[in-house]
Amino acid sequence: MKKKFNITGTCVPKMHYMVDTSNKINKIINLIENQEYFIINRPRQYGKTTTLFVLENKLKKSEEYLPISISFEGIGDLIFEEEEAFAKALLEILGDTLLLEHESLSVFLEESKKDVENFKDLSKTITKFILKSQKKVVLMIDEVDKSSNNQLFLSFLGMLRNKYLLRNVGKDYTFHSVILAGVHDIKTLKLKIRIDEERKYNSPWNIASDFDVDMSFSKEEIKTMLDDYEENKGVKLDKEYFSDRLYYYTSGHPFLVSKLCKIIDEKIMPEGSFTWDKEYMNLAVKEILRDSNTNFDSLIKNIENNRELKQMVKNIIIDGNKITYNHLNPTINLGMIYGIFKNEDMYLKVNNRIYEQLLYNYMSSIIETGTNIGWYNQRSAYIKEDGSLDIRKILVKFSEFMKHEYSEKREAFLEADGRLLFLAFISPIINGTGFAFKEVQGGEEKRFDIVITYNKKMYILELKRWNGEEYHKKGLIQLCQYLEQYNLSKGYLLIFDFRKENREAGKIEENTVNNKRIVEVFC
Repeated sequence: MKKKFNITGTCVPKMHYMVDTSNKINKIINLIENQEYFIINRPRQYGKTTTLFVLENKLKKSEEYLPISISFEGIGDLIFEEEEAFAKALLEILGDTLLLEHESLSVFLEESKKDVENFKDLSKTITKFILKSQKKVVLMIDEVDKSSNNQLFLSFLGMLRNKYLLRNVGKDYTFHSVILAGVHDIKTLKLKIRIDEERKYNSPWNIASDFDVDMSFSKEEIKTMLDDYEENKGVKLDKEYFSDRLYYYTSGHPFLVSKLCKIIDEKIMPEGSFTWDKEYMNLAVKEILRDSNTNFDSLIKNIENNRELKQMVKNIIIDGNKITYNHLNPTINLGMIYGIFKNEDMYLKVNNRIYEQLLYNYMSSIIETGTNIGWYNQRSAYIKEDGSLDIRKILVKFSEFMKHEYSEKREAFLEADGRLLFLAFISPIINGTGFAFKEVQGGEEKRFDIVITYNKKMYILELKRWNGEEYHKKGLIQLCQYLEQYNLSKGYLLIFDFRKENREAGKIEENTVNNKRIVEVFC
């Protein structure tokens, strides 16, 4: 069987190219050795199930441990209707999991379930099972979110908590370690339940240890997957370059890293070729943003389902607002749980550049469908004979569009959505051949930088609001520095002028600043 890059389900070493996560697994094993109970709560498609699979296999190699990995996915809702049904079903699931490798223990659980009617009976059976196993039993439960809307599951956690506390004082036997895996942590699991009794609000899992293992891939870890790929398939690639670029675009998001690699391997690299060209990276980014997938669909759904979350995303990526990270803020916490945000130096950031671009495209598309942009941005009008973009012409035409379509409309709209309007304006022009990445630079100016790659050429644009001559001069110097980073001699500046007096909408200037040619267009 040929190996491939996997983006669905559990990654298996003999079937899939995998990152070496030994350091992460060792950190988790340290928690297990300390008899900790904890929850791995990370966003969808973040490697939780694969981590449990790798962890289980490593524990199996030790005579000391008996790992049992189960999932609540696909078991239905009937078992959560009453204690007896849940208790019997749990013992059956545990028994089925052990049948092939520990038949005697499986038979014991199957026979024991007949006499179990409630959680008290279940607790006694677990005690007997631990004694019979004569090993350190590690229970791993995946997809705990599937049952988290049911109070019965939290009552089960409460039973495990009670046994844990009794175990610690020598009055009971129970699982050596318990690991729950899901999107939500216990606090947010409880929020799914109608709080009609105080006892339902009290945490059944306040014994849990903090889980601080970084589940995203570092550049070094990404390189180990490329090592595996290169060795297995015989492909030549600059692993330093691609691991760096993969991390740059994804911030190590496991699904996005694997998806980009899969696109390059299966869609971009010509059949019969065994070399990754550097330009494949940009082509893969363009490809991943062009098609929908379950990860992106979930991201948009979670944002659309929460008005406060959607506004916070817009505040960060469009308006350039700096928001201090505070996990007690319920909107921030929800964004972290869904993988939309990350904490970067105690400020809230969108998780990765792919997500930023996706959200830019999504929001600008909504703007585009509600305007007359199509009258102004016909693609053929902005392509030069050599196939390059005429950025100056694009900016001038956008200035005309703003003047004709929005001159009489309220200023608040222009300030909040002018940038989105420009993104909507330029999107159909570069679509298919190029793509644009945007980065907001915070501060008093709120610079909005756009890096466009089109037909193997690069263009740097900066969008900002007029904020006085002094700030304007500083902005020109900053743009020149940005151009220097990319070894470019020409840059473009689009200035939103919202002054009621002395407005210079429509003004076009072209000057040399620090040996860089700068085209300035006011709108």
